[in-house]
Amino acid sequence: MQQRVKWLVYSLLLINYALYFRDDLTIAAHTLRNGGSFFEWTAAFATTIDETAWLFLLILFELETYILDDEPLSRVKSILMHTIRVVCYVSLAHTLYAFSVYALDLQQVVVIEGITNLCQLVEKDVSYALNFHYTLLDASNCKILSTATQFYYLDPPNFLIVTDSTGLVIEKQLAWLDVFEVIAWFVILFTIESSIYLQDRGITTGVLTTVLNKAKFMFYTVLWGAIIYWLYREHWMYAWDEFLWIAGFAAIEMNVVAWRNELIETDDPVKNNSLKE
Repeated sequence: MQQRVKWLVYSLLLINYALYFRDDLTIAAHTLRNGGSFFEWTAAFATTIDETAWLFLLILFELETYILDDEPLSRVKSILMHTIRVVCYVSLAHTLYAFSVYALDLQQVVVIEGITNLCQLVEKDVSYALNFHYTLLDASNCKILSTATQFYYLDPPNFLIVTDSTGLVIEKQLAWLDVFEVIAWFVILFTIESSIYLQDRGITTGVLTTVLNKAKFMFYTVLWGAIIYWLYREHWMYAWDEFLWIAGFAAIEMNVVAWRNELIETDDPVKNNSLKE
């Protein structure tokens, strides 16, 4: 039963991956419709890149903690797995950098001078952003989208995305949430990698193991807080995706625990003697 639930979670993560790619394409249609630099394109698809890296890491963890936990790796397999891991880490580092740059850039935005009505921007060929929803501005919707009197460009120097004061506050909150989420997952990744490293060397208990488990619990709590915020902002898919990733890595944790129990039983002379008898 446990294995069926695990593979169901993995399958749902793949579906969510496709949905995130679709969302990145939709947003890029607004933010990059006039083109952009290589970094702007990779930043626009940072979520897709991030999800890709995590999927490959999940596969690696599944191999290391369940399928190949007791099997010595050949040199070729070991090099291949380490290469994939390095590429994934670089991708995750890019995501953290892109999210951090965007969050910091949002602190620098200034009010658009001389604009007191959204309809004044209709001829500028811009999109209005609010809570990760983007709408191409035209004469039929400019009065409906916002009644504010101050507006901001979210993407200077491109000047394609505009929002009002309420939208800016939400955008800043969501941007920093993305940053904190990536950091939390980095810490969790470090604790899992460390646990696997220790167990590969037969270390299953001790102060370091306890510290790693407590750190892991604390940052999983941070992620549950992120789920609550996503629900508050009515981003159901993001909350669902966060839950699925927590469930996916909970499956890896169960693999690690089962592996640890096997190691403990192997090292327990009383159990070993009873098995022999």
